[in-house]
Amino acid sequence: MKIMVRETPKGMEVYVPKKDLEELVVEQEKEGLWGGWAKLSNGWTFEMPEFDEAPKLPITVDARRLSVE
Repeated sequence: MKIMVRETPKGMEVYVPKKDLEELVVEQEKEGLWGGWAKLSNGWTFEMPEFDEAPKLPITVDARRLSVE
């Protein structure tokens, strides 16, 4: 699923265009967000792609949705 990740004053935010959904990242597996899972404030969890070094934000990536709550 294509998602956009950006930095906001409140923290990292994910936008899901197909669902017109904007949610903050509330928990993540790895410190840099990339290469592990990221949980959003609505309960959805995404497997984030891995990068050798952190990409410039905002960025659109292909992430796999792991859960629906």
